[in-house]
Amino acid sequence: MGRIIRAKLGWMLALLVLASGLVACAKVDVAPHLLPLPKETMMLLGKKGMDAQSPIFIRIFKEESELEVWKERDDGHFYHFKTYPICNWSGDIGPKVKYGDRQAPEGFYVITREQMNPDSRYHLAMNLGFPNAYDRAQQRTGEFLMIHGKCKSAGCYAMTDALMEEIYAIARESFLGGHDSFQVHAFPFRMTAKNMARYAHHEAYAFWVTMKEAYEYFELTRQLPTIAVCNRHYVVNVALRTGDPRAFNPDAACPALVKPKPIPFRPPPGEIALEQRIVVPGPKMHDFASIEPTAPSSSLTPIADPRSSASSPMMSYAPQP
Repeated sequence: MGRIIRAKLGWMLALLVLASGLVACAKVDVAPHLLPLPKETMMLLGKKGMDAQSPIFIRIFKEESELEVWKERDDGHFYHFKTYPICNWSGDIGPKVKYGDRQAPEGFYVITREQMNPDSRYHLAMNLGFPNAYDRAQQRTGEFLMIHGKCKSAGCYAMTDALMEEIYAIARESFLGGHDSFQVHAFPFRMTAKNMARYAHHEAYAFWVTMKEAYEYFELTRQLPTIAVCNRHYVVNVALRTGDPRAFNPDAACPALVKPKPIPFRPPPGEIALEQRIVVPGPKMHDFASIEPTAPSSSLTPIADPRSSASSPMMSYAPQP
């Protein structure tokens, strides 16, 4: 009798061990927006002396199909973290003008916590906030313009899912650090004198001249310029003797403004890793037809009929006086 009891206890113990092993080996599904930062990403943050929850800044360059993530350090300057390939974007260089033109936006945008979309049909998404105050002053129309996954675009900046998960997590950690928003500067290309000369006769050139001011300010100082809208135009690196320029009426005349003298950035001595540029490999595509016209429209990217004139808009990109 004792042997039978011991045998049964042995079998029960074996079953418990087996069950415990199965639970330990079971794959625990974590929602994409809750995935932790990869170990390699955390190691790079440590190598560069960056806090995962410090402020971030994103720059987008259409022609190069690149998205840069910058992190702020304790000295108040931003340092390059990674450059990611934009898997797909639609349209051409030049700002978005109207709903259905399939243009990806260009300009200065702000993403808040509320603009993060963990339930996007395109994996994960961040709403750029188009149209912003400038776009509305220019009577530009459109909605749900995003940075998102799935590598499909009809006016958005589309990443691969894996890279979108990392970028989303970096932004999420910054919000968890108590920062309510971050800026995204979306450029047509790197705003060098050579590139500007290449497009000197482009109809968006006057708009790009102002964008170049912000590009050059950041390149010089590694800090974000104050950007406001008045007289239906962007004004860059401006201040008032009293008050906040960001509270301007976008349609009203610009008040008397001063331009603070920028202070050139000097990298900390001995921190070589800080200035190393990490460029992530990956596909880069630029395709009007990356989302099929017969596919169901999502809440993120309204789909224009490719047979309409909206697919090749004939309109002025220049700011209207």
